[in-house]
Amino acid sequence: MKVGFVIGGTQKGGTSALDAFLRQHPEICMPADLKEVHFFDREEMFRGPNVDYGKYHAHFRPNARHKIIGEASPIYMYWNSAPDRISEYNPAMKWILILRNPVDRAYSAWNMEQKRGADTLSFEEAIVREPERCRDALPLQHRIFSYIDRGFYSAQVRRLFDIFGSKNCLVLLNEDLQTAHEQTLIDIWNFLGVDLSVRPTKARVFEHDYDETMDPKIRAKLTEMFQLDIQNLEQLIGRDLSSWYRNAPLK
Repeated sequence: MKVGFVIGGTQKGGTSALDAFLRQHPEICMPADLKEVHFFDREEMFRGPNVDYGKYHAHFRPNARHKIIGEASPIYMYWNSAPDRISEYNPAMKWILILRNPVDRAYSAWNMEQKRGADTLSFEEAIVREPERCRDALPLQHRIFSYIDRGFYSAQVRRLFDIFGSKNCLVLLNEDLQTAHEQTLIDIWNFLGVDLSVRPTKARVFEHDYDETMDPKIRAKLTEMFQLDIQNLEQLIGRDLSSWYRNAPLK
């Protein structure tokens, strides 16, 4: 069995909670040794003429009850080379994407990196200096300091639709797991073709453990920055996302 689905994005969108829910389904096989495999975003795996997928498959322990294998590496949606690599591995790969208000996502990512000690700048300084800092990773994307860049979802989602087809991409909102938890899981089970009757233990999608809230002026500035992209995403996925930008209308 090849890996049949990925939770491919977005970072800080609720992928850890969804990974935990999927692990409770007896017909779904997730990695035995870690959450994020990070196979398709690692350049060293694709330098030679032949890709050793055995290194990828070594993370999984499928049994007779499992109907599908999957993993959660949320950087796959963002990483430029990952979708094409995944298509070469399995052109029928199913993608589960959990999207979160990009402003909240950016602040959550910065808080995470602050707590890890990977970023010592203030949030305001980090977003101002993001283009400069991310240049250090060129021609690749920056794994840590891409707080704003990761939040421009429309081009990332459109690329996946173009490569895999929209029917192989289930796009969810972070809010879905909070306000329509049970129905969202049923939608996921249906998408993956597994038993619809399984009900995992409900848990919080993410925890707000910030030392301080975001400056309202910074929030308004970033909301305006993202608004056009959010509106493009609305058209692409057919969802009303006005709650993400209605407090900062375009000038």
